[in-house]
Amino acid sequence: MPTIKIHISDEQLQRLYANGEIVITLGDDRQPDGDDSLKNREMQHAPTETSFFAFGQYWAEQLRKTGNLRTAETYRTALNALSRFLQDDKLTLSEVTPILMEQYQSYLRSRQLTMNTISFLLRILRAIYNKGVRQGLVCDCQPFRDVYTGIARTQKRALTLEMLQRIKQLRIDDQRLLFARDMFLLSFYLRGMAFVDMANLRRTDIIDHQLHYKRHKTGQMLSIRWERQMEEIVSRHSDVSMPYLLPIIRRQNGKERNQYRHRQTLINHDLKEVARLADVTVNLTMYCARHTWATVARSLQVPMNVISQAMGHNNERTTEIYIRNVDSDAVDGANAQILRVV
Repeated sequence: MPTIKIHISDEQLQRLYANGEIVITLGDDRQPDGDDSLKNREMQHAPTETSFFAFGQYWAEQLRKTGNLRTAETYRTALNALSRFLQDDKLTLSEVTPILMEQYQSYLRSRQLTMNTISFLLRILRAIYNKGVRQGLVCDCQPFRDVYTGIARTQKRALTLEMLQRIKQLRIDDQRLLFARDMFLLSFYLRGMAFVDMANLRRTDIIDHQLHYKRHKTGQMLSIRWERQMEEIVSRHSDVSMPYLLPIIRRQNGKERNQYRHRQTLINHDLKEVARLADVTVNLTMYCARHTWATVARSLQVPMNVISQAMGHNNERTTEIYIRNVDSDAVDGANAQILRVV
């Protein structure tokens, strides 16, 4: 089986993880986000060879085929990082030992990666290894028992209301910086909407002053009341020749994913300058808008279950606890309350 490699530097990986562009939660017996649909097929079609890299690439390909592109990329990123450490891809499942993983962790630390990034890489390798254990390809020697696979507290990602207002009030002449600032604000106005969802919005998604869209990460259908602040930004940047609501994806050529990811990288870069101009010390990225909306909502005593529904959470540990058929009017009312103070 040929090895498929993507080239990403450790610095890029750290930035993706810090910006929230890669979010993955793994446990000893859990799959990455979006991988649940593969569980029932693990024993039926997986390769029987014991090459760790071939085995991992197989599962990355299965994820890609089922539409879990981001998770597939994280598998390949973790495999490539391990290959760089070993300087080849000659590794069997039984050679993944506690000593090797400790050595690998030391190597990653020497590259000045954060502990969360190190944990991220190790948790993906652990998920691959555990698949091999479940299929009887290797006896579980618990190779990850002595390495860090937790999640440390990270730098604060949410802006204060005062910071947000300074960003909104900036007078910006540079069109690139203006677009970056406006996309950040629009994400906030849209209850912390993910950039991928913003990129795929279409004009036809707005019906009777309601924006309807399917959340890319979970497939959940959400509805947001279309407010004046949203319309002002869209009117400022809209390209009426395109079916998309925002000028992020410009060509329908089968490479839409590459287009929005490239634009997101540029916007996150430009947001650093926006933050400097507004004297904001938080590492400003598009993902901060989501944290900021939730934080501002909570500070205004919006109930936790309303916040959870508004953000489209689809995690058992949050949605099953907080979402209890919240009225959509309550969600829209909460968002309107937040927009009034910004």
